[in-house]
Formats: sequence, structure tokens, C-alpha cells
Amino acid sequence: MKPIGVVSTTALFLLLGFYIPAQAGQDQQEKPQKQEQPAKPEKQQQTKPATQPKQEQQPKPEHHTQQQPQAKPQPQQHTEQQTKSQPQQQQKPQQHQQQQQAQSDKQQQQRSQQQAKGQQDQQQKQQPQQQQHAQADKQQHIDQQQVNSSKQQHQQQQQAQSDKQQHSQQQVKEQQDQQRQHQQQNQSAQQQQRTEQQPHVQQVAMQSQQEQRRQEGEQQGDWQQHRAHNWQSEHRDWQQRGGYNGYRIPDDRYNGYFGSGHSFRIYSYPVVIVGGYPRFQYGGYWFSLVDPWPEYWSNDWYDNDDVYVDYSGDGYYLYNRRYPRDRIAVSVYLN
Repeated sequence: MKPIGVVSTTALFLLLGFYIPAQAGQDQQEKPQKQEQPAKPEKQQQTKPATQPKQEQQPKPEHHTQQQPQAKPQPQQHTEQQTKSQPQQQQKPQQHQQQQQAQSDKQQQQRSQQQAKGQQDQQQKQQPQQQQHAQADKQQHIDQQQVNSSKQQHQQQQQAQSDKQQHSQQQVKEQQDQQRQHQQQNQSAQQQQRTEQQPHVQQVAMQSQQEQRRQEGEQQGDWQQHRAHNWQSEHRDWQQRGGYNGYRIPDDRYNGYFGSGHSFRIYSYPVVIVGGYPRFQYGGYWFSLVDPWPEYWSNDWYDNDDVYVDYSGDGYYLYNRRYPRDRIAVSVYLN
């Protein structure tokens, strides 16, 4: 808007500059016309004789001498016409120049208006872009704040977890220390009890050893009673006995304790005599020998030989690793 005001003021001063000299020229031209107005009757008198010679040119040659003095006023008339035409000729370039200047000013004003309008349009076009940039910057700032907030929350959570772990570790350590102290106290008490009860323990141990020897002697006698004289003719498998009808061990339990991969020695497990047959406990079940054991096995095979229980198609059998071709039919009981 400021350039438009400057251009308008300049155009106004130019118009005033051309208008004042033109007005002064008109005033000067009007003054000679006012002074020469009394000479108009002479012009009328001179114009009238000018028409008359056309009618009397041939019949009256005498008048020729009279026309000469009347023709003298013509230079004065010519000067008057020149004086009249000079201001008009002077006014025409000035008017033409004023018109050109006015057109130039108008064009300049139009250009200024167009430039101002172009600037306004450009500003209007730039406003949405600026708004978009501002919104984008604002959104980016919001996103950055959210990222920073999430990072801070994650760090706080990690710190809380770390503190919790440290607290739990400290609690575990305290519990372990307490357990150690308790164990030490128990060990001290047990040591004191051992010191006090050592004579009694020795006496009990001697009694238990004697009892164990007695039981072993009885078991050996029971095992010897079930020794075969001719095992090939005396033993029978489950198919010959009509099939196995006893308790069946579940697969998960069987896979964990039974089969050729799980051997044991019978002497380390409880042994009882039920119905005249030896019965031992292993893997949470009781196994009773149905067949006699071969006569060529060693006398203490149940103490020194590795054995295992396996299910072979028609029932459960006891195998001895020292005699892999032999098998003794056994029946399974829960109690």
C-alpha cells in the first residue's frame, strides 16, 4: 500500500506542473484577441470588396485601380489568423502531452495495483503453506513430546523393575543368611546330641546290625527255598499261564523307572515273603516272583547282580544282566 501512495502523490504533482503552464499560455493568448477585436469591421469591409471583383472583372476594367488599395489590409488579416492559430497549435502538443502523461500515470497506477494484487495473492497463497508448516511443526513437537514421555516411562519402569529385583535379591540373600544361621544352629545342636547320644547310638547300631544279619539269614533261607532244581522244566511264561491279569503300570511311570535302561539291585529295597513267595518294592510298586529262579544263578544274585523289570509282549518279567537269556515271571501290586 505504501508504494501506491507514493505513485499517486507523484502523479498529482506532475498534473499540477503541466496544468499551471498551460493555463498561463491561455491567459496570454486571450489578451491579444481582446486587443484586436476593434479591427473586425475592417475585416468585414475588406471581405465585401473581395466578392465584388468576381462580378465586374470583365465589363469594368476601370475598377482595377480601386481594388489595389483595398487589398492592402490582407497582411493584417493573415497575421490575425496566425496569432489565433498559434495558441491553438501550442495547446495541441500540450494537450497531447498531458493525455500521454495521464495515460502513463494511469498505466503506472494499474501496474502498481497489479503488483499490489500480485503481492496480496502471493501472501494469500503463502498463508496456507505457512499454516501447514506451523501445523507440521506443532505435530512434530507433539510427537517428540510423546516419544520423550514414552522413553521416560520406559526408563521409570526399568528403574522400578531394577529396584524390585534388587529388593527381591536382598530378601533372598537375607533368607539365605537366616537359613545358614539356622543350619549352623541345627548342626551345632545335632553335634551336641551326637556327642551326648554316641554311646546309645553305638549300642543301637550293634543291635541293628545283628537284626539285619538275622533278617538277611531269614531272607536267604526264603530265597533258597525258591531255587529251581531244573529251571527249564519248572518255569512257565505268562502265555503258558493263560496271560497276565494283574496291575498294569502307566506308560509315563514305566518309561521313568522300568525297562532295560533302569537296572537296580534287590538288596537295597524292602523284601517280604507273601504266600511263600519273595516280594520286593521298587519304583513305587511291589513285585512278586511267580517263577523259581534258575539253579545255576549265584547264591547271592539278589544282592550283587543288576536286574531290571520289563514288559515283554504278554506280561512283566525280571531280567538278570549276568544271564540275559533267562527271565522270571513277576506280578505287579500297588500295595
